[in-house]
Amino acid sequence: MDRAIIRKLVEELKLPRKRRQHDARFKFKVALEAARGLRTINEIASENNVHPNQVGAWKKQLLEEGPAVFTSKSTKPQREQEATEADLYEQIGRLKMELEWLKKKLPPSIEARRTMVEPGHPQLSIRRQCELLGLPRASYYHAPAGESPFNLLLMRLIDEQYTRTPFYGRYKMAAHLKRQGWDVNHKRVGRLMRKMGLQAVYPRPRTSIPDQQHKKYPYLLRGLDINRPNQVWAADITYVPMPLGFMYLVAVMDWFSRFILAWQLSNTLDGAFCLDALRLALRLGQPEIFNTDQGVQFTAYDFVNTLEAAQIRVSMDGRGRVFDNIFVERLWRTVKYEDLYIKEYATVPALAVGLHDYFQLYNYERPHQSLGYHTPADVYFAVKEPLLLSV
Repeated sequence: MDRAIIRKLVEELKLPRKRRQHDARFKFKVALEAARGLRTINEIASENNVHPNQVGAWKKQLLEEGPAVFTSKSTKPQREQEATEADLYEQIGRLKMELEWLKKKLPPSIEARRTMVEPGHPQLSIRRQCELLGLPRASYYHAPAGESPFNLLLMRLIDEQYTRTPFYGRYKMAAHLKRQGWDVNHKRVGRLMRKMGLQAVYPRPRTSIPDQQHKKYPYLLRGLDINRPNQVWAADITYVPMPLGFMYLVAVMDWFSRFILAWQLSNTLDGAFCLDALRLALRLGQPEIFNTDQGVQFTAYDFVNTLEAAQIRVSMDGRGRVFDNIFVERLWRTVKYEDLYIKEYATVPALAVGLHDYFQLYNYERPHQSLGYHTPADVYFAVKEPLLLSV
């Protein structure tokens, strides 16, 4: 039989590929579980047989659009009235809806565009949404695989080594892992480090222009005499490895006393948990200066606006200058080697309880040599002896 005929028969016999559809109730249930933050994204995705990226996207959508559920008014009577209008009005309404939808969906990247497609939209098909977003349908349907157990193990090893040697980039980190007997190249190491939010600390040429979407703030601590509590606070985020995924931890510290004012956990690297930690810290007091790096969580409008509304001066490290926030970096090393790496918490609730106990120990019982063997709480709440710290 002619090959062309065989090829034609095969094409005719091909069945259309079915795409999984999830109703709104299922999405809400999964997003709510992720928003509770009691389990890792990988655990939730595995239990519900969906991709981890999809879980993160649903959580983000729930957090961003959730308040609208309680503020929007019913449009049912209006929709019923519009249904009786002439075809011209129907077409105008549809075009207006598409334009309004597009304005809200302007995406910065292909990965972000994928999360903006709404499969269950009553009027816009997936094909039409992809056209409006400039997104190939193949890119929408393709979901990258979640991190394998081997990659999770590598991320744990990278985290441990980075805590000791923060100046290791992807090449040195890959070389270190190879010496330990792991078959891995620098490309995989680089991708995992980016996912973990890790960046090597060393001077580098200015090969790229910083993001212009947020206001630039100077680094205000250089040469500053920090000699009292609530003069300077600092915040930072670190990666926490888990047996079935990972979490992110943010802490707010008083620079002078090393006192941990607040901390929060999150299963996604968004800005909400950083803002929650800031608001918790502000219940204890208010600093004159608040220092962070230039991460998107700390340059977000809500975070910066909260500081400026309280008339707190904002200070930000230079890019790649981890030692500008050195005391918080030392805190991460201490927490990981004295608690996380030793106890290896199996669940998020156990991790939260363990961190609570450790930070209580750190604040109220653990003496610091740099504080004259006082505890951070001794110095923060009632400085009995004058202490001078150098930056």
